[in-house]
Amino acid sequence: MTLGIALAATNVENYVDAIVAKARTAHDLGLKSAWFGQRMDYDSPALAAIVGREVPGLQVGTSAIPVVGRHPVNVAAQAQTAQAATHGRYHLGLAVGSTLIADAFGTPFDRPIARLREFLTATLQLLETGTADFHGELLTVTPTLPTAVPGAQPRPPVLVAAMGPQALAVSGELADGILPYLAGPKTLTTHIVPAITRASATKPRVVAFVPAVVTADIEAVRAHALDQLSFYEQVPSYSRVINLEGASRAADLALIGDEETVAAGIHRYFEAGATEVVITSTDLSSPEDERRTWELVGQLAADRVGA
Repeated sequence: MTLGIALAATNVENYVDAIVAKARTAHDLGLKSAWFGQRMDYDSPALAAIVGREVPGLQVGTSAIPVVGRHPVNVAAQAQTAQAATHGRYHLGLAVGSTLIADAFGTPFDRPIARLREFLTATLQLLETGTADFHGELLTVTPTLPTAVPGAQPRPPVLVAAMGPQALAVSGELADGILPYLAGPKTLTTHIVPAITRASATKPRVVAFVPAVVTADIEAVRAHALDQLSFYEQVPSYSRVINLEGASRAADLALIGDEETVAAGIHRYFEAGATEVVITSTDLSSPEDERRTWELVGQLAADRVGA
């Protein structure tokens, strides 16, 4: 799995039906994986399970479930259900979260790295052994019934949307890899890949999420990207990696242009140490441009397999 897309939909009558239809089209165009963000409306692991069930052969993933406001027993149950539904094609993504997420649950956003460590430790116990006996400072995980789901093998990979030094250290020690977003090639090369590699006992997965659109209407799409991606500029973790790249706006990290331009941009992420690239925000332009983007990514995926 080297190239995939993040799927989302707007202005639809039925969100699940719309995403399944988009996933089928993407798969037909040669894409091998589809990823779904965890928002405050749909449930990402459930959506991934449905898509993976409806589109056999497509790898599906969550990017990413914030650990604040959630418990490992619930998240492990969701992940195993998705893994069984897809016959081993689900990838669990976790995130530290933010004050925005914590406020929605009415919980404090305190000691985020300690919480991430405890959450990963307990979740991996649940996924690997079918139970846990974990007593941390922030979490207690002692299920009174077995937690293993028949058919949820192998254990789903666990990845973390980690980009800061402390989160990278914990993720390298405990997780299978990371899911950086808006971290450009320079930031990957100089900050993120060296940190996660030092912290990992084995070669970690580095799944870079990159906004990209193939289009002839570059200025209009860039203006839309400036508006749609500006939210991330207010989040400290994203603001940090945008600045590290030498950019001032999140949209500066978007690959926008013709096929040659976007392909060259994607190639730079692999050169920077990404093991996989997931293209996001392909709906910033028209449906025709979105399909054009997917066609390019599908062809690039086929080329990498054949190389």
